[in-house]
Amino acid sequence: MSVHLYSHNDLDGVSCGILAKYAFKEKVQVQYLSVNRVDYQVADFLTAVAGYERDYTLYITDVSVNRDNEAKIEAFVQKGGRIQLIDHHKTALTLNQYKWGLVTVEDDIGKKTCATSLFYHYLVEHGLIEEKPVLDEYVELVRLYDTWDWEKQQKVEAKRLNDLLYMQSIEDFEESMLERLTNHVHFTFDGFEERLLDLEEKKTERYIKRKRRELVQTNIGNLCLGIVHAESYHSELGNALGKDNPHLDCIAIMNMGSKKIGFRTIHDHIDVSDIAGKYGGGGHAKAAGCTLTKEAFKVFIDKPFQIKPLKEDAKHNQINIKGYCALFENRDEDFFLVYQRKQGEWLLEKNHKLLSHTSTSFTNMEHYIKRTYQVGLAHDDKLIEYLLEGYQREQKNRQS
Repeated sequence: MSVHLYSHNDLDGVSCGILAKYAFKEKVQVQYLSVNRVDYQVADFLTAVAGYERDYTLYITDVSVNRDNEAKIEAFVQKGGRIQLIDHHKTALTLNQYKWGLVTVEDDIGKKTCATSLFYHYLVEHGLIEEKPVLDEYVELVRLYDTWDWEKQQKVEAKRLNDLLYMQSIEDFEESMLERLTNHVHFTFDGFEERLLDLEEKKTERYIKRKRRELVQTNIGNLCLGIVHAESYHSELGNALGKDNPHLDCIAIMNMGSKKIGFRTIHDHIDVSDIAGKYGGGGHAKAAGCTLTKEAFKVFIDKPFQIKPLKEDAKHNQINIKGYCALFENRDEDFFLVYQRKQGEWLLEKNHKLLSHTSTSFTNMEHYIKRTYQVGLAHDDKLIEYLLEGYQREQKNRQS
């Protein structure tokens, strides 16, 4: 029986390949594929083995297949072939109608899954591998990173595991992880890896700092998005920009080299897989992606091209502080003063003129003006100048 595995080329997908090699050793042939290549590869495989279905087992992990391949896989299975598709993206849930489809977004206790955790449990349940601490720990790190639960649980080792994958070739990562999973009792990074990861973390921080200055804000339908062009650190960048700008519904990351768009959100009420799905993509609720089609190019690149970068909040202020009397400004040098007239009533001035919009809290007012006027918190000296100018205007009006 010839065993094959097709999997995604990210940490979750590669880890499925590592588990397959751990379980089947040299008997398995593993290929890592981009989302766009999966259906071509599956179709070629099914054509190549036609007439010899009973001699092959195929695992498809962390990726889905199109309608055409659904029918071909079902026919392959009906002829005695063995195929098991394991995925955790909600866009693949319809495949559960087939015996060969295993798609689970959350387990019975509401914990988010990943393809690696599902494949691990599958291999254990079928007696293909035995549970042990090092495997449990590795699989959980992959799950934490892929679902972004690592941030909630402050399990930075999960992020560092993903960093380690992208600092080397997949082949070297596989070899290193297989050795560790085979010979170690618990999963840890060695001293050399820790030093490399420390350097990578500093490099990531510098990259994000630079990209903060390039973020633009735009509205697409009912959504308020941040758009940035970047070729690296998409997950870290999207998460950092989302935290910096919680008024944005999500961050869209353009990669012109690969012609891909990545979507990230920090909000529970936004599902970016729905956004990606409108352009032929998919993914998770908080992390998804799609190909940069002509339609997507017009929406995410062409139309926002003339927009000025979003004004960043001033850092290290002592006087102009959020939650009190705070001054904001935009790239057009308009100034917006937020202040409280009485308990539960926050007012807004634009260039010394009172606007009609009021809010019940500072946070709500900040959310409104950032989405509406694309502002950032001004530096301390700007607040002093603004208040002084306002006082002088008032005095002049009284004299006249």
